[in-house]
Amino acid sequence: MGSEDLKQQQASAVDRVLSRLLRPFADVGPGESVSAVVMTFAVFLLLTAYYLLKTAREPLILLHGGAEVKSYASAGQAMLLFLVVYGYSALARRVGRLRLLTIVYLFFTSNLVVFALASRAGLAVGIPFFLWVGVFNYTAIAQFWAFAADVYRPEQGRRLFAILGIGSSVGAVAGARIARSLVVLGPEALMGLAAAILVVCVILYGFIDRRFRVESATRTLPAPEEPLSHEGPFHLIFRDRYLMLVAALTLVLNWCNANGEYILDRTLLASIGEAHARGMSPATFVGAFKADYFAWVNIVGVTVQLFAVSRVLYRFGVRGALAVLPVVAFASYGLVLVAPVLWLIRVAKVAENSLDYSLQNTARQALYLVTSRVEKYVGKTLVDTFLVRVGDVFSALVVWLGSRIGLPTRAFALLNLVLAAVWLALVLSLGKENARRAAKTEEQIAAEPTAA
Repeated sequence: MGSEDLKQQQASAVDRVLSRLLRPFADVGPGESVSAVVMTFAVFLLLTAYYLLKTAREPLILLHGGAEVKSYASAGQAMLLFLVVYGYSALARRVGRLRLLTIVYLFFTSNLVVFALASRAGLAVGIPFFLWVGVFNYTAIAQFWAFAADVYRPEQGRRLFAILGIGSSVGAVAGARIARSLVVLGPEALMGLAAAILVVCVILYGFIDRRFRVESATRTLPAPEEPLSHEGPFHLIFRDRYLMLVAALTLVLNWCNANGEYILDRTLLASIGEAHARGMSPATFVGAFKADYFAWVNIVGVTVQLFAVSRVLYRFGVRGALAVLPVVAFASYGLVLVAPVLWLIRVAKVAENSLDYSLQNTARQALYLVTSRVEKYVGKTLVDTFLVRVGDVFSALVVWLGSRIGLPTRAFALLNLVLAAVWLALVLSLGKENARRAAKTEEQIAAEPTAA
């Protein structure tokens, strides 16, 4: 038996073992398990890096300005992302997908080195780092899911994205736990570890890209090394009803979520007197509350991702999966409208965010399986970065106006009820467009000639 035959048998054995291990969570076909595991590990590392960088953010921004300043700072990221999107689009006109991913991730890595050195030198990096983390989060994660939507066919993505989502959810938990253990070493250590993780992600992307180049060679697909874009990002969105609906859904979703975070933060700060009654400092009270809050969001999110996401997507499709969160949000803010107390708001936000990070996120990524490559990378980057932060801008404007005229918490809950209703209407319209595109894409794949 030749060495090549032996390698193929070993690879087949590994694939079979991994397929059996993944079978409880999704339907994994022959030859898919290795790439699915590597992609899952890549997004696990990416979310781990994000939570390393996120750990110290909440007490800093809340205790040095309050809930309003946090809302304004989040909205300020929209201006940075506007520049990022145009720079990214210009780069996509010149390079293919792997070089694009490599340049973006190594750019963020170099930023972390600069932040770490500045922090070590005693410079004030709190607010700039808060803004940067938001830009990094949306841009880097959007690139991963664009890559996943590009390498997988629509039918594969609908099955395998649930597994990739497990890596995302577990990475969030692991990142928070690791950060909690290493926080005593200072922010520079967390930044350095995150930078090293990003380099590993680039290596994993290269591995996956090489595996899927075989498919590009045997099917009439655009070559992976071809430049991705020949038009502006906003033109991509406005020329297509489907992308406009995706953009509107993303904007309303994030507007509603940002309003909910403000409701939680505002109620938390109003309850800070409890810290004195317990003999706790305000920083300890806020930090402990947020740590517990993030932990429950991640625990519930991982559970949903492991045992519910693939089943919901299989049984109800993308439209059904997308409809779950706005229904839950409508019910949750209805309860908050009746009783705006801290424990109930926390329960509502845990339910909202855990579903957002698991089921909603996986279904939203599946929307791009039926788009072109330029729509996956350039259009998706615009939607998942700038337009997400436009939702924050709208929320910040509402917060600014509400704080000036003294709106009660119930008023913000009522606004979220209206947004949740609009959100659900967008889901229904988008579901019809997605089904139409999916049918067309499957027809094109079936009729697609293969290369000799």
